[in-house]
Amino acid sequence: MAKALLGYVGGSDPRLLAEMRRLQQRVQDLESELVRIQSENDALAAAAAQHQGESLLDRIDLDVPQAEPALT
Repeated sequence: MAKALLGYVGGSDPRLLAEMRRLQQRVQDLESELVRIQSENDALAAAAAQHQGESLLDRIDLDVPQAEPALT
């Protein structure tokens, strides 16, 4: 089992080698995505901690013009 995890396939079947390479690349892609998501989560947590005492309305920029009544 350990040999299979390390990439030993017991022969040179090109389909198995191609599948192994594809799976190894997929694992690398998922690890990269995990690192990116963790750093994004850390940034969001830091921003939330910074604004913990403020309400959501305090953080919204209120430069929006006054809405006009709907036409009926």
